Amino acid sequence: MSYHGAVKVGGTPDVRELPQLVITKVAVGSMDNNAYLLRCRATGEQLLVDAAAEAPVLLETVGDGLATVVTTHRHRDHWSALAEVVAATGARTAAGRFDAEGIDIPTALELSDGDTLRVGEVGLTVRHLIGHTPGAIVLVYDDPQGHSHVFTGDCLFPGGPGRTLDPVAFTSLMDGLEEKVFGPLSDETWIYPGHGDDTTLGAERPHLAEWRARGW
Repeated sequence: MSYHGAVKVGGTPDVRELPQLVITKVAVGSMDNNAYLLRCRATGEQLLVDAAAEAPVLLETVGDGLATVVTTHRHRDHWSALAEVVAATGARTAAGRFDAEGIDIPTALELSDGDTLRVGEVGLTVRHLIGHTPGAIVLVYDDPQGHSHVFTGDCLFPGGPGRTLDPVAFTSLMDGLEEKVFGPLSDETWIYPGHGDDTTLGAERPHLAEWRARGW
């Protein structure tokens, strides 16, 4: 596999070709955000995860056929290019039901835990995780010909969960990660975070107790 997921702002996107889905990862903006373009091989339909920044870069990556832009959570660095991308493409907007009110651009499709978000013939399962924000979502693609792939926004990174503001929020996020991500998914599951390099559940799973003990 040539895909590595180590991209830099101003650099070349990295492309992962799965049997039914093509994933393009690009880094944008002053906060080194990751945006992910998902393209269904069968139909050519596309979905963008987080129109974070640098709309011209995102639009060049997208080209034609963008149907949906999903925002993983309400923090502005993950949607600052959303208005421009939607205006240029006509794509519908989607976000977690409990974070939609915190995003300045209206959300056409409000997502709840367990929903299926489709890009062409490919289905992504929505998981709602409370802690980093009230309505953050992660998207799970269960590849029928391989392991799962999870787009985690700022809920999970290499080395731990996303930032929380108090112990209650931290515990909630950890509980959600263990119940909805680490619990049902295998060690081979690939994690695509909102910033930085990718990881796998197998690389992170041994550290769950350590994260709980340190409280972040």
